[in-house]
Amino acid sequence: MLPALRINVFIAALALSASPAVARQLDPTVPADAFEISKRVQCGTADGTPAVYQFGGKVYSRVAGEPDRLLFLAEGMNVRQCVAVTDPVRGKGYRLVSRELLFYLDPVTGEVLREWKNPFTGETVEVMHVHNDPVNSKPNFPIGADGKPATVNLKRQGRYLFMPLEAPLFYTNPLAGDYQDYVGGNYHAMEIFNFFMDAGEMLDTKNATAHPGVSWQRISYWLPWMKMRSRDGGLVFTAMGSKLHSFDELPKVTKDEIARNYPIYTTPPPGDDARPNDTTWTVFKRRIDNMKAAAPPK
Repeated sequence: MLPALRINVFIAALALSASPAVARQLDPTVPADAFEISKRVQCGTADGTPAVYQFGGKVYSRVAGEPDRLLFLAEGMNVRQCVAVTDPVRGKGYRLVSRELLFYLDPVTGEVLREWKNPFTGETVEVMHVHNDPVNSKPNFPIGADGKPATVNLKRQGRYLFMPLEAPLFYTNPLAGDYQDYVGGNYHAMEIFNFFMDAGEMLDTKNATAHPGVSWQRISYWLPWMKMRSRDGGLVFTAMGSKLHSFDELPKVTKDEIARNYPIYTTPPPGDDARPNDTTWTVFKRRIDNMKAAAPPK
């Protein structure tokens, strides 16, 4: 989900810092300008200034041999900030720190779901919305850890710039045991981001930042709170959104739910946040472990 998005850019040995005092047109073929474009996609108007991405869409089931089902509407957001970091070899870069939310909504009423009757099992389960805190990135520098310049897949068509990014995921499922090499159970998914932006806004440094649109797709296993056990199939998420000019531009349903249940998501984590990143699976594991710890002895 909007998690912290890593954009590698084609750059040379040095990167310039913020936009120069005299406005000019950034050139994506110039290494320092390419790095500045990546920062304008990800960050706010200045280091330490929050930025908010919003995205909304739908969640479908995908099971072999049966039609896809619309299970939920979805509304999500990511609140973030970038902080300056410097490496004596790799130059001046930035680190992105963020938190993200995704709310599952009733596909008919559009209301935030608290419980959900699973149409595959008939069981009513409690809905656990995505509330990942933090979702931070490693520092982004002009030079990669291998000493080579990074690259960006940036395309221009008329007045628009397009920046695609695919993130294949395959790692040990936090909810599983120690025998994945023998019996499977790894988490396997793919997240697909496509940023699109007005070239005039992005490339003209008279604008302190830019406000790209983004489409997001995710192909993954069933969510753990759905209690699907070993049932075949999975989920397809599809959503679109953009970087907003302010938190106030979020949809009412998202702002209301944040005010009611997730107040810390009005601001990003601190710039020096050193906590491990959260996912739906790590958050769910903590939830189950806490429930077990609080349960009376048998």
